[in-house]
Order: sequence, then C-alpha cells, then structure tokens
Amino acid sequence: MKHSYYLLFLIIPLFFSCTQEDNQIVEIGIIPKPLFQQINKGVFILDEDIRFISDDELSEVSNYFKLYIEENYQLSFAPHKEAKEIVFNIDDAITNEEGYKLKIQENNILIVSKNSKGAFYAVQSLLQLLPIKSNNLAIPIPCLELRDEPQFKYRGMHLDVGRHFFSIDFIKKYIDLIARLKMNTFHWHLTEDQGWRIEIKKYPKLQEIAAYRNETLVGHYNDQPHQFDGEKYGGFYTQEQIKEVVAYAQTRQVTIIPEIEMPGHSQAAIAAYPALGCTGEQVEVATKWGVFDEVYCPKESTFKFLEDVIDEVVALFPGKYIHIGGDEAPKTNWKKCAHCQKLIKEKKLKNEHGLQSYFIARMEKYINSKGKQIIGWDEILEGGLAPNATVMSWRGTSGAIQAAKDGHDVILTPGSHCYFDHYQSDNENEPLAIGGFLPLEKVYHFNPIPEELTKDESRYVQGAQGNVWTEYMQTEKQLEYMAFPRVVALSEVVWSSPENKNYTDFINRLAQYQKRLDQLDVNYANHIYSVKGDLKNKAGRLSYELSTISSTYPIYYSIDESAPSKLYSNPIPVDSSMTIKAVLLDSKNTALGDIFNQKINLHKGVGTKISIDKEPHPAYNTGGKKALINGISGNNKRYGDKEWLGFSGEDIEITIEFDSPTNINTISTRFYNGNGQWIYAPKEIGFSFQLEDGKTINDIRKIEEKDKLLVNYSFATTSISVTRIEIIIKNYGIIPEGQQGAGHKAWLFIDELIIE
Repeated sequence: MKHSYYLLFLIIPLFFSCTQEDNQIVEIGIIPKPLFQQINKGVFILDEDIRFISDDELSEVSNYFKLYIEENYQLSFAPHKEAKEIVFNIDDAITNEEGYKLKIQENNILIVSKNSKGAFYAVQSLLQLLPIKSNNLAIPIPCLELRDEPQFKYRGMHLDVGRHFFSIDFIKKYIDLIARLKMNTFHWHLTEDQGWRIEIKKYPKLQEIAAYRNETLVGHYNDQPHQFDGEKYGGFYTQEQIKEVVAYAQTRQVTIIPEIEMPGHSQAAIAAYPALGCTGEQVEVATKWGVFDEVYCPKESTFKFLEDVIDEVVALFPGKYIHIGGDEAPKTNWKKCAHCQKLIKEKKLKNEHGLQSYFIARMEKYINSKGKQIIGWDEILEGGLAPNATVMSWRGTSGAIQAAKDGHDVILTPGSHCYFDHYQSDNENEPLAIGGFLPLEKVYHFNPIPEELTKDESRYVQGAQGNVWTEYMQTEKQLEYMAFPRVVALSEVVWSSPENKNYTDFINRLAQYQKRLDQLDVNYANHIYSVKGDLKNKAGRLSYELSTISSTYPIYYSIDESAPSKLYSNPIPVDSSMTIKAVLLDSKNTALGDIFNQKINLHKGVGTKISIDKEPHPAYNTGGKKALINGISGNNKRYGDKEWLGFSGEDIEITIEFDSPTNINTISTRFYNGNGQWIYAPKEIGFSFQLEDGKTINDIRKIEEKDKLLVNYSFATTSISVTRIEIIIKNYGIIPEGQQGAGHKAWLFIDELIIE
C-alpha cells in the first residue's frame, strides 16, 4: 500500500518544538514530563506492516496498544516477512515498579519495563507522539529515547458520587482520562449524607431508601432562604456494575479505593436504618449540603452493620485499601447519648474524640482481618491514630506532618491546592462553585512534601490526590469543566521530578494536550489564553501590568470601558480611577478567552503603609497585606482570590500610616459572610485615628447587617486630618450550635479598605 510519506514534515511540527536554524526536533510535548528524553535522527513509520512481539506478562498492554491504533487510526495490521516491529520486553534491572524505557528507531519500537504498569505508561507516552487524529495509513513517529519513572507511588483522583450521581459510562471515561496521565488511583466516594451509592445485598433499604433524596438544594448553600427543586433524586451502582468498573480500571493500571464514610456523613444510611443513630428517630436523606449531627452510634449492632457492609465491599475491590472517611463527625449526639457516655467511661476514653479514635481503631482491626488497610481523612488523628492507618491530609498539611513524624504513610490532598470544586478563574461567568480559588498555576506549583519534614520523614509521603466534590456539579460536562485541566497539572506534580518542571513549558504542552481533550469530548476549562493583571507601585508611581501565560498571541487593552483595541507593550500608568479591559486577539482580531475586566478605585488609602498584627492564613494570603489598600476589590462571588484576606479564628489589628496629614471622611470595607463555610462577618469594629495635631479619636461601631453573603460596612465622620489609622476587628467567635462548624472558631474574610 502506498505510504503518505510526504506528510511527514507537515505533521511532526505540530507536536514537537524545533530550532529555527536547522529545523531539528529538540523537545517533545509529553505530559507528564518524562525524566529523560532524547530526540534522534530519523522516523518510524506506523503503518499496517507492523509485527507486535511481547513477553507474556506484557501481552495485555501490547493488545491494548494495538487495539487503540486500529480503532483510532483505521489501521489493520497485516505484517509481511520483513515487517517493522513493536516489541514489549520485561527487564528486571529496572528498579522502579512503574518505570519504563522507550526507544524508537526507524525499524522498531522497543518498550522495556519491569512489569505491565511501566509498559502501560510507556504506551501512554507513545500515544502522545501520534497525531491527534489521522486519516493517513502511514504515520511518522520521530526516533527518540525516553527513560521515565514516577516521583510518587500514589497518584490519585477522587470523585464524589454521593452528592450527585454519575453513570457507569462516565466513571469509565473518568478512569480512562486519569490513566492517560499516568494516575494510578481512583478514590470512589460512595456514601454520603445525601445518598448511598453502592449495593449492599444484606441491607436492601440502602438501595430502596438511602440511595434517594426527596429533593435537592437549588443555588448556593449560602443563599438565604434555602430553595429546593422538589424532585426526587438518586441512584446506586449494582455489584455487577462495580465489578465491571473494577475490571476496566485494572486494564488501565488504576486501583480503585472505595470510601465508606464513618462515623460521620452517614445520614443517608441512618435514614434507611434509624437504629444506627444515637436517637433511633426517623430522619430523611439529606437534601442540602454541609455537615450533619446524625452520625453512627458506636453500638454493637452498628458495628455489626458496618462489618457486614465491609464484607461485601472487600469482595468487590481487590486493592489493599478501604477508605473509611472519619472527617467532619460532630459529637453533638454522642455528648447527649447515654450509651456513648457509658462507653467512654468503660473504655477509659478521654472524651468524644477518644470515642471516635476507638470507633476507627475497632473498624481498622476488622478491615485488617480481611486483608485490607484503611485510609482516613486527617480527623482520624484526633484522639490517637489507629495503628496501621494511612492519613489523607485535607485540612492543610498539618495532619500529614503529624502523621509522618509518627511514622504513618500520608497522602497530601490539601484544599488549598487539591480541591477541584473551588473556582479556577476570576471571571464573573464561571459556573457556580462551593467557593475558594484554585487556579491552574497554583495546582502546578504544589509540592506534596511539606518543608517541615526531614528527608527521613518525607519517605512517608506516598503522593497526592485531587478531590472533586460534587455539591455544585449536577452534570458530567460541569464536572469535566471543574476537573480539567487541573488534573493535568496535578499529574505532573506527582509524576515528574521537580527539576524537570517548568510552568511556561507546561502551558505550551498543555495547549497541544487540550486538542486531545477536544478529541475525547472533554469539556475542559480553557484559561490558558486568559489575561492577568497586577498593580505595581514603584517609587510612589502606580502602574498596572498585564500578562498572559500564553506567549503566542498579543494582548490588547482599553481604559475607557470600550472594547480592547490598543496593543499592550508596557505597564499602564494609573493616575486616576479607571476600568482596564484586556484580551488576547489572534491575527483575525478574534478574541481568545474571556475579556479581562478590572476596576481600579484610586482612593486615599492606595499606596499608604499598612501592617497587620496577624498573618493571614497561608491558603488565603495570595495578595498579601497590600491587597487591602491596592484600589482593587475582591470578587463578588468568591472569597479565595488574591484580593480577599482570610484569618482563621483570630482578632486582627490593622494599621495604616500616611506619608503626610490626609483629610478623610469615610472608611468602608466588606466582609464575606458564608456561614456554610464557617465564615462570619465580625460583630463590631474599633477605630483609632491619630490626628495631625497629635490627638487621638477612638470609636467602636457595631455591625448590624448580618443576613447577606457580603456584609458592607462604612464608617463616616466629619472631615478630619489624620496621619495614622488603627482598625481593630474582632473575630465573630465560636460558631453556634445548629450551624456548619458548630463549636469551632469562625473564619474572618476582609476585602479592600476604601478611604475617602
């Protein structure tokens, strides 16, 4: 058959970067980036005249690759006597269980690995060397060598199907997408307050009652009053369906970790079997989000129920781990429960936290007896960690640090870097999300090894995981939008060596990888053509700097509310209040990405000296203290961008100093008041003004407006000339009973301090 060799130099430049001098290929665009890569002269032509040769242990991977080529490139292999070869070989000299070598020569492709895992990952790299699609029966692949292995053993993605339920076909697609990125673990969050999703044959009411809720919250949890859709919602996976998914995952070298939540997040199960709770009263499957007081009561009958559930779960999942949750388990009912209080005394436990530790340790012992080990969220540290548990640290890194120092394996999944239910862009048209702010760049720069750990302690860090909680993800397309391309960035965090990582280089490779996601019908968030801005203050002169992570297209801007039309080359002088709009335009003046829009309010506080007596929480300090006086207000819908500062349970004192006496009339600001996320506006603010004549005026003002998501506050006075302002903001205090986070100190989030 005639080969289309003339397409060689048309196709290859699409996937490889070349020097301008000699047109030689110098780099390939594989994600995650390999440990070693070298481009050689020549090409291998992938056509029908190919013979596949494989060691027995690698035959399944060889067949996977062959079938993929046949289905996606319309090739039907019919090798002749002198056919080229694609060879899969075992090499015990490769020390890493998931490492591989890939060598492409003109007449053969050689894949060498210790086992099928490494071979599969070699194939994923090889597939990225192929064109996204081709109707040609001769596909050129450049000759090269790769040596590769992962940085971390555990490379995971999570999916919550309790809040919203997703089809078996989509679960398979999700597994396939993460496997392409060399992720090796799928954490399947199967039980929740809002729905139980796994068939347990011994307890049919879990399918009949716990799997369905009567209605679902409409809009955001923070919207008041709560509104509901009035429609029954739910579903569950049969055990046969789960076996099908497990088998599918195994062909893609993905281990599934099922999560059966305990003792908290169990209201759906208690709705089906009320005796599992402390009160024995009938409750309904939860219809809104959050944390609920209904938790498993540590009675013998409850443990028997959970042991029976575990018996059926371990029979379905061949991996060594069972995730038992352990997070967000309120102690309200345990404190009021006579049985629980008696058990605390009998077991000589310190308190209800000790009771939770007893609960987890008991279930761990049973799960260990079934040949499995447990993973739990970092709350399982409270009251003492179960002996053989692995900790999944989500509340920052402190849980991981404590567990690693105590010799326990840890997996990093902090909300600050790994929660893909957070907003990923400042754009006002982003789909509704739970809150927070996690852009692609922040994911990419995550280091799973906390700097507080020694080299010896860091060996307990097994890897990292991205979490997809689905309270605000009703559809598969919306879930894909929130997960991708942040999953792509995380894949390089957990696979590639730190010295090989470079964000600009990653973005260039991502631009090509997104074309593959297009082919796979993935509704990813395309923010690589977004514009970002930053207010600069150099020697007292303000300017606004625009930038983009894409170097391919120029930025155009405007400062007069008109459409962006002026080519950006230097920072924009800021000598008055203005609205800056900016966008990338291609050669046809077509906008790429959304229009960047930033209002700058040049009030009297901009450029002054500011100090705060407490450091904002590291997860909510992107803009630093200057964010409070830079003339830019935070986003109206979310609190995690670089303009909002967040403080965890602390009173703060802010000091603003002027270079010269300044007349002021008002100070205004606003507080985020998302009670569902433990965030409360303060009850009062204190002010101290140092006047030009040296006198001081002190005042305390109550904040009355408390029932809105954004609480505006303004302090007005007669015109005074000041040199210094002190602002004392007291934390709301302990979150009251009946509210999310009850018993904990509230968060405080503050926006721009506008001085007029």
